[in-house]
Amino acid sequence: RLAERAGVHPAARAGRRPGTEEAMKSRGFTLIELLITVTIVALLASIALPLAELAATRGKEQDLRRSLREIRTAIDAYKKAADDGVIERPADASGYPPSLSALVEGVPDKRKPDAPKLYFLRKVPADPLNPDGWGMRSYASAHDAPQEGKDVFDVYSKAPGVGLNGTPYKDW
Repeated sequence: RLAERAGVHPAARAGRRPGTEEAMKSRGFTLIELLITVTIVALLASIALPLAELAATRGKEQDLRRSLREIRTAIDAYKKAADDGVIERPADASGYPPSLSALVEGVPDKRKPDAPKLYFLRKVPADPLNPDGWGMRSYASAHDAPQEGKDVFDVYSKAPGVGLNGTPYKDW
């Protein structure tokens, strides 16, 4: 007790350096602490993974909507140009493009033969949900049973499955 009163640490009286015992005890994690940490990390990962998958699906669906809108706008612009007499249209044709590539390759302007071609798309956007390409519906085909024909009236995704909104991708 006298040594304690004099400010001498008990470990120093025993011939050890003061604080080494405490330092040895607080140097690492116990097995329980590690297990709790791993459990918490696994729980957070199990919550985050479905959210990441949902975000990826939502992103692909937004790309699908954007691509469909872009192609359909180009098809409508082609039809309007045909109806306005800007591009050549055979008498028996519907006025819709014969293929999606016609929107990219361009068509001659009937009013100005020396002018450059009229282009409706820079490139045909890819279907983000189906690498096999777009399904095409001709003007003569029924809405509920789309068939290809000699023109392209509409496009749809051939991806199987249903979107987050509950509608099949082919009906978008």
